Amino acid sequence: MKNTVIALGLAAIVPFAASAADGRLSYNYVEGGYVATDSKGGDADGFGIKGSLAVHPNYHVFADYTGQETDLGKVDVDQWRIGAGYNRGINPTTDLVARAAYQKFDPQYGYDFNGVSAEVGLRSQLHPVVEGYAFAGYEDYSKKHGINPDGEFYGRVGAVANINANWGVTGEVKLAKAGAREWFVGPRFSW
Repeated sequence: MKNTVIALGLAAIVPFAASAADGRLSYNYVEGGYVATDSKGGDADGFGIKGSLAVHPNYHVFADYTGQETDLGKVDVDQWRIGAGYNRGINPTTDLVARAAYQKFDPQYGYDFNGVSAEVGLRSQLHPVVEGYAFAGYEDYSKKHGINPDGEFYGRVGAVANINANWGVTGEVKLAKAGAREWFVGPRFSW
């Protein structure tokens, strides 16, 4: 019985190991690291964690969380989003990706805002050990407390340098129309 369970467990993980080894893009990952935001309203830095899980060969769910502290006033700002995405291969190494999410902006003091975002872009295995991606998106927060934040377009570009089939180092920058930049760098574990 014990040998059967071990054999079934190994058989279950072989497809994941094979997909990681053959250079295909994985939508199963978790990453964490350092986050910094440069904006006209003040700078902040802290940590972030992101994850994605493939629920079908062409569909995935994802979630992000960042916790930052502003340089001015030392105010904690939490942001998170949860959403779903669709990915379709357009050639053997590149996927077209569309994603939609619910998100929240929650500062320690002041008003919190709920919103939505949508983005579309490309993910590509540029080299056997390098993945790159670029997205264009739009995010908008709901009117709340008599305040109606303007929606804005943004761009996200990033890369992952794979150390082996499971581990890599990722870096990303998000650029908003108002001039704000959010940087992320840290390790990624893929399966």
